[in-house]
Amino acid sequence: MSDIVEHYSDPQDASLALYLIENDGDELTDILVAALEDAFRILREDWSSQTMH
Repeated sequence: MSDIVEHYSDPQDASLALYLIENDGDELTDILVAALEDAFRILREDWSSQTMH
C-alpha cells in the first residue's frame, strides 16, 4: 500500500476509499446492493410512467 494520502472532496468517495483501505467487504457490499436497488427502483418508476404511443 502506498504512503500517499489522497484527499477527497466528495464524502461518498471518501467513505468508499475508507472501506477499500480497511478491506471492509461486508459494508461495501451492503452499500453497493443498496445503490443497485435504488437504480432499479428509479428505472422501474421511469418505465412505468412512460406511456405507449
